[in-house]
Amino acid sequence: MTEQQQSPPQAQPVPFARGARKTRTGEVTSSSMNKTIVVRTVTRVPHPKFGKIVKQMKKFYAHDEQNAAKTGDTVRIMETRPLSKLKRWRLVKVIQK
Repeated sequence: MTEQQQSPPQAQPVPFARGARKTRTGEVTSSSMNKTIVVRTVTRVPHPKFGKIVKQMKKFYAHDEQNAAKTGDTVRIMETRPLSKLKRWRLVKVIQK
């Protein structure tokens, strides 16, 4: 083939980069379900009108494959794909027993 008949070089596929996943740290309030824990996180935010710092608490259902976390443990959880009706988080590590 001559130089004019050659096709242009194919573009190499770019490896897919995953976006940053949200992480939360909180306390396990329930571990009685199989492979599921309930984690309560506390966020401190200023009140919109008065400015005083108030605590906001939120519950997350997280997947715990090895049933490693127990009630009262401090854990780190990470966002993931939906695993069930309520579970959208998974256990990353048990910080404190």
